[in-house]
Amino acid sequence: MTLYTTIDSPLGELLLVGEESATAQGGTALASLSVPGQKGGATVQDGWTESAEAFTVVAGELRAYFEGSRTRFGIEHAAGRGTDFQRRVWKALEDIPYGTTLSYGEIAARIGASRAAVRSVGTAIGANPLLVVRPCHRVIGASGALTGYSGGLDRKRRLLDLESHHRAV
Repeated sequence: MTLYTTIDSPLGELLLVGEESATAQGGTALASLSVPGQKGGATVQDGWTESAEAFTVVAGELRAYFEGSRTRFGIEHAAGRGTDFQRRVWKALEDIPYGTTLSYGEIAARIGASRAAVRSVGTAIGANPLLVVRPCHRVIGASGALTGYSGGLDRKRRLLDLESHHRAV
């Protein structure tokens, strides 16, 4: 069964979508976290069930992140999404420490892909269904420029500023 809820955040209303899971803390494995106007973001579908209770743990971790008291997420992700290449890229995203950034080329190197694969890495990052939780906002251009974020560059900047501020405190 697909469950969903929305929560308020500094990025706007977040849409959380999950699947029931016997192993997930709180009983729901997160499948998608979308922000308003997100390129390729989820939208509520017929047959989905609204359940704020199913996302209590997820919502609590997100609130703690936005308050600066959580630097890593312990949220179970729904299995079966993405290609093998995408999953390798997404795993590399999860390994980027809070408050730091890496370039697309550095991500390619971390997964053993060639320098020529940078564009494919960017495409895989753009397909990340778990904004914030799987921190694709921590990937920047080789020049240090903020590039490509399906939630919008303003939100990417806000997330990096939030992490920079809380890391410095």
